[in-house]
Order: sequence, then C-alpha cells, then structure tokens
Amino acid sequence: MTKLSTSTKEKLKKVSTATVATCLFKKGLKNQFIQNVKPLKLGRPTMVGEAYTLRYIPAREDLNPIDVFRDPKHLQRVAVEECPEGAVLVIDSRQNARAASAGSILVTRLMVRGASGIITDGGFRDSAEIADLDFSSYHNRPTAPTNLTLHQAIAINDPIGCGDVAVFPGDVIIGDDDGVMVIPAHLADEVADECIQMTLYEDFVLEKVQGGKAIIGLYPMVDEEIRLMFEKWKSDKN
Repeated sequence: MTKLSTSTKEKLKKVSTATVATCLFKKGLKNQFIQNVKPLKLGRPTMVGEAYTLRYIPAREDLNPIDVFRDPKHLQRVAVEECPEGAVLVIDSRQNARAASAGSILVTRLMVRGASGIITDGGFRDSAEIADLDFSSYHNRPTAPTNLTLHQAIAINDPIGCGDVAVFPGDVIIGDDDGVMVIPAHLADEVADECIQMTLYEDFVLEKVQGGKAIIGLYPMVDEEIRLMFEKWKSDKN
C-alpha cells in the first residue's frame, strides 16, 4: 500500500476539494465525493489523511445491549484506540443518521491521539461539543440516540462504502468547507502535483477576471497568448 508522504500531504492541504474533483474527473474517476456529509464547523484548515475505516451493519437487539460497551474488544472503541496518528477515521453508517456513529468523548479521544479527522455518512451526538473541538469532523446531521440503537460495529480497516463512495484503507481523504473527496492511494502523489499546478492557474485566472478579462480562451486555457502570459506571471511570482 502506498504511504502518504509528508510532501504530498502538505501539497494537498493547499488545494481545494473542488480542484481535486476536477483532477480526478480528468482521470475518469467521477464518484469520489462523499455525498450528504458536511463539516460540523466551517472555516477549519483543510483535512488530509489516510483512511482508517469502521463499518457498521444494522444492529440486532440480542447482540447490542448497552453492556456490550464493557467489552474491551468492542470494535467502535478499538477503532478509536487503534486509528493511526495522522489518519482519518471513516465510518460506514449505511447513510443512516437515526442513531449516532459516535459522540464527543470518542471524537475527543481521536483528537488527543493525533488523528486528522473523522467522517461518517450518519450522524454524531453531542454535535455542538464536537464542533467546538479543534478537530475536523463531517457528518450528515446531529442525532441523539446511541449507536447501539441501530448500528453494530462489525469490521475495522476493511473496504467500506461511505456516502456512496468506495473507501479502501489507505485511500487519501481530503476535506474542506465543500465536503470530502477520496483519492485512491496510488494516485495521491500525482493528484497532489497536478492540483498544485491547477490551483496556481486558477489563481492567475481569478486575478485576470477580477481585472475585467473575459473567460473565453482563458478558462480553460486555449489561447497561446494567454499561455505565454501565464508563464510570465509564474516567473514574476517566483
């Protein structure tokens, strides 16, 4: 499995999920945006980390009484304690927010252990407390019932579906105010490099548009004169 390098991680922190989405679309990957999740708090730094996954199945009442939390091997708790530093815990809650995927205590523990963030296609309880943490978190909506009401933790670090996106352990997760993109691990370095260049060009385009220039020929760049203008602009920036 390709390991996310510090260099690639820092590059991805400088680009947007929108730019990543366009880059992946060019490569034929059209379904990498996790649907129906949003940040609990806007304006946080861009979240980047490798996926560490937790999968829920529908709870069955005889297997999910409240005292199952006493089991030190309960997989929800184990996932929180074993999620690697810098990783993002991605939870497959079957897009069901009628019961919580986690609450503020578990999310705080993840933060203290050095994870980069947490995502569920369900919901969190204690959502206001989670939003106040210095930690990136994404969900569908707040919800109060304990996860045991509807969810049984069944597997850690297996391939999952989250918000209609396939997430494999080690895939690179990037999240900002727009939402969350999943980058296949083997493409992370390539995508980071391309997105840095795309972002640079977008900065150039925005500067020109703010100055009154029309977008025809500029965005996308199909005019040779504009290409030369961009190369000079980059040179002047350096």
